[in-house]
Amino acid sequence: MFAVCFAVLGCSVQAERFSVTVLSPEGNPVEHAVAALVPLDKSLIPEVSTSTPAVMDQIDRQFSPYVLAIQAGEWVNFPNSDSIKHHVYSFSEAKSFQLRLYKDKPPEPLAFEKPGVVALGCNIHDWMIGYIYVAESPWFGISDTSGEITIEAPQGEYQLHVWHPLMKPADLAREQNVTVATSSQLAWTLQEALHSLTHDHLTDEFDEY
Repeated sequence: MFAVCFAVLGCSVQAERFSVTVLSPEGNPVEHAVAALVPLDKSLIPEVSTSTPAVMDQIDRQFSPYVLAIQAGEWVNFPNSDSIKHHVYSFSEAKSFQLRLYKDKPPEPLAFEKPGVVALGCNIHDWMIGYIYVAESPWFGISDTSGEITIEAPQGEYQLHVWHPLMKPADLAREQNVTVATSSQLAWTLQEALHSLTHDHLTDEFDEY
């Protein structure tokens, strides 16, 4: 059996492997979905334990990764690995900011203290869109090409949230209470097909910026 221990409120709590497979209504795997476990007793949520910022890069005029997941309270670096300038911004309720035209590395990382979804854009290259999912707890993951997400979480009662940037309202509103007691796997099938992704990687008059 998979088992590790977490220190929660001064006690050692056994953890289990909780897996979620996100599927389209037709049964196809969904990549870039986030699954997050929030304990019903929110006093069990530990403070952020890492001091190393996460990274949202800009590569080939795209945000990389397309979806980044972090815990509320973490910091994010926004390096620019392109040879041209980018102007990164977000008007999201969870975090509003602007990083004006720059190359290479911005001066300092940004703190993301409020849970929610932060949509990113570039003021120069309109097709550049990325997302930061700011989770309440540290127990989350992002689906791979097989649609699978594996989370190592302490045993207990949780509310499961599943999110994808192209989800429709019926699926965005879904939540499910789950018990993490032994290693288990859950299939999460979307009720509606995802929105179509319409932003293409284009060239334009701002190619030199």
